[in-house]
Amino acid sequence: MSVGSLPDPEDEPLLRAAAAAINWDRPTRIGVAVSGGSDSLALLLLMRDVAPLRGWAVHAVTVDHRLRPESATEAAEVARVCAGMGVPHQVLVWNHGEIAGNLPDSARRARYQLIADWARAQGIGHVVVGHTLDDQAETFLMELARKAGVDGLSGMKGSWTAGGVLFSRPMLSVSRLALRAYLLRRGVEWIDDPTNQNDAYTRVKARRVLAALRPLGITAGHLGAVAEHLDLARSALMASTCDAADRVAVTVAGAVFLDRAAFTHLPFEIQRRLLQAALMWVSSAEYAPRGSSLDRVQGAVTQGRDCTLTGCRIHVTEARVGILREAKAVASLASPTDQLWDNRWQMDGPHEAELQVRALGVQGLRDCREWRATGISRDILLSTPAVWRDDTVVAAPLAGHNAEWTARLCLPFDRFIVSH
Repeated sequence: MSVGSLPDPEDEPLLRAAAAAINWDRPTRIGVAVSGGSDSLALLLLMRDVAPLRGWAVHAVTVDHRLRPESATEAAEVARVCAGMGVPHQVLVWNHGEIAGNLPDSARRARYQLIADWARAQGIGHVVVGHTLDDQAETFLMELARKAGVDGLSGMKGSWTAGGVLFSRPMLSVSRLALRAYLLRRGVEWIDDPTNQNDAYTRVKARRVLAALRPLGITAGHLGAVAEHLDLARSALMASTCDAADRVAVTVAGAVFLDRAAFTHLPFEIQRRLLQAALMWVSSAEYAPRGSSLDRVQGAVTQGRDCTLTGCRIHVTEARVGILREAKAVASLASPTDQLWDNRWQMDGPHEAELQVRALGVQGLRDCREWRATGISRDILLSTPAVWRDDTVVAAPLAGHNAEWTARLCLPFDRFIVSH
């Protein structure tokens, strides 16, 4: 790869798209996920060119998944290009063992987790990724094959939050062909991932189907427009869900409580979306529950029965519906005090290497003599974060133990609904 520097008038629409997509966020630092492929490399150059005009400092990151023999060499090549551009760059390695189940999904999860951890450590709150209009169209076809509803057929989101970091896709309205033409104008070569030709992957199959549909006039642009129209419908449903949450939901120490009478008078689809959002937020789940599982929970709430799902306990009384984190779901979770716990709690206090964040649990709650004064129920407190030194509770902020420490949710419920 070599990097050119001469501007071209044809670059202007791409530069505007790069700048406008994150103009509202006003970050001071931007992270760019770069694999070395054409899409992400073009995004890096665009962000580098836009940065001086917007006052951003650009940082690049590459994840070496260690799934192909040449991956380390490719990551090193990206590092060389970034050095030539004067962009700080870091390679993150996915140290995995044997991978069971869906390999692309496992790799994607690991990638975003590694990037989110890196971004927080660098003080970066916003990371951009290089998905294009072609990716959007392929996603539409993949979701169509899964019989998806409005949410799935709305395609890839323009932005979302994960691990306390905002991710966005500035190039979703730009074709891969346009980005490659931009790279060619700049004299930049890119890396072609051989897995992009492997028909074992669903996305590659979707790419071939998209090419076959072109004679019918069905192009990436057409499918992208359909996804955009459906996204408008999804946004309207989301706005109604947010309004319903404002009226019927309250949060207490990471749990959600719904006014049962008001909830039952909501339209069926809004009930469903509000329950789904609450379950995902409380459990810190990346994916929504399966439709059949959500149907079961919705039926139990209607009938006034308790149930469990995705590490949550749904407790139904005559007055309200509580969605609480199951204590057993977090009993084995442990993390350093300066990292997210349960993928949503951030602890602030005098960090020390020998301290850990774990669930308060029965043993810890026993040592918090003033917990009743907090007004938070025992069932909720058992699954809240506490700072431990071996078997001793150092702090349990939500249980009123040790004011030197605080616990905060990286994403409040109302913002979670909007971002998911």
